[in-house]
Amino acid sequence: MRIVTATAVALALVCAVAPTATAHQPAADGIWRTDGYGTVLSIRNGTLQEYQTTAVGCIAGATAHRTGPGTYTTPDGTVLTVRTRGAGDRASVRLDGDVGDRNLRRMTRLPEACTGPAPGGPLASFDIFWQSFEENYPFFSVKGIDWHAVRDRYRPTVHEGTTPDELFAVFSKMVEPLHDAHVAVWDVDADADGIPDSRFAQARPGTVLPDGTLDARIKKFVVERDLKGARNLQDFAAGRITYADLPGGQGYLRISGFGGYAGDDAPYAAELAELDRALDTVLGQERTQHLKGLVIDLRINGGGSDAMGLHIAGRLTDTPYLAYAKRARNDPADPTRHTRPQPQYVTPAQGPRYTGPVAVLTGASTVSAGETFTQALMDRPGRTVRIGQPTQGVFSDVLVRKLPNGMSVWLPNEELLARSGRTFDGAGIPPHLTEPVFTAEEFDQNKDSAFDRAVQVLRGPGVSL
Repeated sequence: MRIVTATAVALALVCAVAPTATAHQPAADGIWRTDGYGTVLSIRNGTLQEYQTTAVGCIAGATAHRTGPGTYTTPDGTVLTVRTRGAGDRASVRLDGDVGDRNLRRMTRLPEACTGPAPGGPLASFDIFWQSFEENYPFFSVKGIDWHAVRDRYRPTVHEGTTPDELFAVFSKMVEPLHDAHVAVWDVDADADGIPDSRFAQARPGTVLPDGTLDARIKKFVVERDLKGARNLQDFAAGRITYADLPGGQGYLRISGFGGYAGDDAPYAAELAELDRALDTVLGQERTQHLKGLVIDLRINGGGSDAMGLHIAGRLTDTPYLAYAKRARNDPADPTRHTRPQPQYVTPAQGPRYTGPVAVLTGASTVSAGETFTQALMDRPGRTVRIGQPTQGVFSDVLVRKLPNGMSVWLPNEELLARSGRTFDGAGIPPHLTEPVFTAEEFDQNKDSAFDRAVQVLRGPGVSL
């Protein structure tokens, strides 16, 4: 999912009662509260304004402008689709590239906290930071974190003279024990060019998050070692997708992310079109008829759009099936309460599809949408085996919260449920067959045990899972 971070623009008449739709006024106009996500939306005169709410304050968030019937586009190109239903007091909003809807309930007016001056100062920033996690973060119990004790320890260290650097350090220490790759603290210099002065984020202990340098290094190793005897080696989608025909009639498909296919800030439709161009070549009619096995390499995958993962999965089945169900925390006082789970299905694509054996290579640098795609293949009809190491363990979309001092914080608030009802947050999705993934020893010996195991398994008569 792309994160919406546009600067807020104040709206006139924000206190007005939500109007009744007329022939000249879209039915979605009015004030809406999301089920979960701590968000209120004001839609008026072609402008959608987000308000980020907690029990201790309200901060104006992203702005989007109407670009079509029921659609609103942010300055960074993210498209939101709003649909009303029933008597007009209920609606839903969906972000392009996301899966699932966020349900909306109509309000008569904005919350009082959203109509007055925004809170300011280090203490207000601390309180909104802490409260944002308190009301939205689902995993304190699983991670053994007493968030109230964290507040009691760190709030006395903050005062009106606390500098931005000091406050950034406090926030970083507060979230460090979470070891959650979807938690980040950003300090952006508003007077500069928007490039963060400071960013704190971390992976699960003992793991590494992917970046461009790591991706380039691993891609070079794979091409020179694993694909040395391959044919038809091709890059697609700005180099984020690689395909090659392996000896023995197998195929190799490497995906390093689910986005960035069509350039910076390209709309989702352009990204999806670029993906389809790649898949039309990779899984065309002739190849799918003769392919004897497919290795899908997700070991270095930085995530992106969950919807793209479902789209690719649709090229790998003739039968619809449940990928996962998505729910969000929706009670600020009770972390065990959630929105109704929304099932997400893999739907067979039109045109050629490959339905034969698949080996999925994963590791700790398989992150976010790389993991939701892995989860979407777990119940795939046909033989599918996971090989390597557990994934990173972060599945939720990122909830972006602005702070009064100009900093922002990212945190997860969702869970993706397998058919059994379990989730894989924290520990990640385990492999069926465990092999080392890009260790120093493997590099020293020019080995890629996970890849070699995948080729062996796909050539064999089967594997007991």
